[in-house]
Amino acid sequence: MKISTREVPANGLTFRCREAAAPGEPVLLLHGFPETSHMWTRLMDDLSDQGYHCLAPDQRGYSPGARPPDVEAYGYEQLARDILEIPAAAGFDRFHLVAHDWGACASWAALALDTGHIASFVSLSIPHYRAFAEAVYADPDEELYRGVLDLLTAPDHLAEGVMGADDCAPLVSAWVSSSPAEIEDYLGVFRQDGALTGALNWYRASRAHRRALDDPDAPFAAVTTPTLLIWGREDPYVRRMSVELAAPLMVGDYRVVELDAGHWLIQDCYETISTEVADHFRRHPC
Repeated sequence: MKISTREVPANGLTFRCREAAAPGEPVLLLHGFPETSHMWTRLMDDLSDQGYHCLAPDQRGYSPGARPPDVEAYGYEQLARDILEIPAAAGFDRFHLVAHDWGACASWAALALDTGHIASFVSLSIPHYRAFAEAVYADPDEELYRGVLDLLTAPDHLAEGVMGADDCAPLVSAWVSSSPAEIEDYLGVFRQDGALTGALNWYRASRAHRRALDDPDAPFAAVTTPTLLIWGREDPYVRRMSVELAAPLMVGDYRVVELDAGHWLIQDCYETISTEVADHFRRHPC
């Protein structure tokens, strides 16, 4: 099915979305950093051929109409409200949720705020967010990622200078598994004024994930929504401690699929991902 583009007003902002509008159960797909909704196009094609109505927004900071300047606008609560209000504005009642990286981090907050509209959740790479945040600072194997966080949250917008140098060369070097078309779409966003800052503000507002640990009101709780976690054993940013700490927080139907892969799961393990996602949807219909 042909993927179209639409603007969806939600939560006081306007989100650029890709849509494959088959008449069946709705699916919301959320990208992470540093990617866009383009990462989902192949999966959207396949799911729509199976009858699912797929919507994938360029998220807060990435969409030109959803790029508030203040760091505080990128807190968990605002990100979670986006996840709930975008599908509502698109006409979805209950929907399946699929997310990777920061999209998954924000999705854990959405699950804590409102489980009634989310029929099932597939998280790529990121276990329960509180467990992930705890492991980032407790696990010796997370030293590499802690260094990355130090850069991304450094004062005076140092990260923009580093990440945006030479036409975003450091970002391009990270997209080793992406197609040329995907890379060009990503660059088309990050070349826009304020887009890279908006994306980095997710890290700043979370205080490099520390807010999930330090703020007693941070919206993370035990999860009852049927959830599938797909995790790569070789992920340099998400180590095994995260997966182990997450298990006690998952009190509903929960399954973990471990792959011999790194962080870029949809690109490197597409056939497995597409099969597991569709199977999860069939087991937990809207």
